[in-house]
Amino acid sequence: MRVHARWIWCVLLVAAGSAAAAEDTLDAAEADGPGPRRQLVSWNEYEGPYFTARLGSGFLYDYVAYSQDDDSKEQMTLRPTGQLRDFRLLLKGRFPTVPRLSYTLGYMYDAGIEAWRFRQTGLMLDVPELGGNLFIGRTKEGFSTNKAMVGYHGWANERSAANDAFLPILADGVKWTGVAAGGKLVYNLGWFKDTRSENESFNRNDNQFAMRGVWLPLGDGKESPRLLHLALEYRYGESDDGTLRYRAKPESFPAQSYAIDTGTFAAHNSNMYGVETYYRDGPWIVGMEYFFNEVSAPQFGDPLFHGGEVFAAWVLTGETRPYSARSALFQAVSPARTVFEGGPGAWELVLRYSYADLNEESIRGGRFRRITPMVNWHLSDNVRLEFAYGYGLLDRFGVQGATQFFQTRLQLQM
Repeated sequence: MRVHARWIWCVLLVAAGSAAAAEDTLDAAEADGPGPRRQLVSWNEYEGPYFTARLGSGFLYDYVAYSQDDDSKEQMTLRPTGQLRDFRLLLKGRFPTVPRLSYTLGYMYDAGIEAWRFRQTGLMLDVPELGGNLFIGRTKEGFSTNKAMVGYHGWANERSAANDAFLPILADGVKWTGVAAGGKLVYNLGWFKDTRSENESFNRNDNQFAMRGVWLPLGDGKESPRLLHLALEYRYGESDDGTLRYRAKPESFPAQSYAIDTGTFAAHNSNMYGVETYYRDGPWIVGMEYFFNEVSAPQFGDPLFHGGEVFAAWVLTGETRPYSARSALFQAVSPARTVFEGGPGAWELVLRYSYADLNEESIRGGRFRRITPMVNWHLSDNVRLEFAYGYGLLDRFGVQGATQFFQTRLQLQM
């Protein structure tokens, strides 16, 4: 696998080098998404002769209540609760004397483990001759647009159960992001190892390789509100010390129980394949992602797990959700007139269906499906309120349980 990965890397770098260099480039500050378009303050920025710096922050607070039938109560223990989801500090900037180099540092309070942890942190080197950028440090692997997007920018309040079960939120290593074919092809390749992340909650594998290729047949979405994003992706992951485990909560971060869970089982590695389609036409977006995860675990019949989501989103107030063609990722909705300017903000309606299947051979991790209508109110670039209702069905422990979810979230960022 390592030999194959090296060959794939070389072939794509040569292809990128033969293409025209990208007109726009990423920097480390944008690797995890740009900051809000409207700035609240100016004291958080510094322009010096040797480095620049911009301090940002983010805050998420969730509240959720549940209504379970009797079978669901046997499967999961769920109690209404409010919980801090995320509080983070972000420092980003460049080095004027080394114009190709930029940096980002993320430090987050992880409410799940009640501890401070480094998140998106590293250096990015711009290589225009090859039409791309190299990131070194802690970052998103690049498999799944929904995973690679900043969590604060998504249309839904949680990623799908399949996405959370299969993919770690971060990894330590190197990632190349490039543009080719006149901007119609965006791709990334990354190799990661758990030398520095062995004790992190996101650690899933000893090492892994991930790649994604995105085709943009209608252009980069800047000149026209119409955008078509078609992607194929692949991920190889060695087991973590000889074992793997896939599990996810029922798309509710404060939930006290996991909905699907394979338990820890002996395995060698996994090969994961994904397909994505997103279509944007002005204020409308429809999209889907689906994953197939082949696990090399001879004792358990080499199981195949799978799952994904399909959704539609409509911004009632007419704004178009931005898209970065340099990284092939969607960004946050920016209201035309914020509430604090006397406007309505931006109102977004979302409907999503998700499915996850962790039942295969002798492993009975469960099947979970959920439909989620929700409303996002973007009061400004810095304040967002979310209101979600969910209806989920869980097939596990020999019964099918139904749960209703009533979720809200306050999101603040600077």
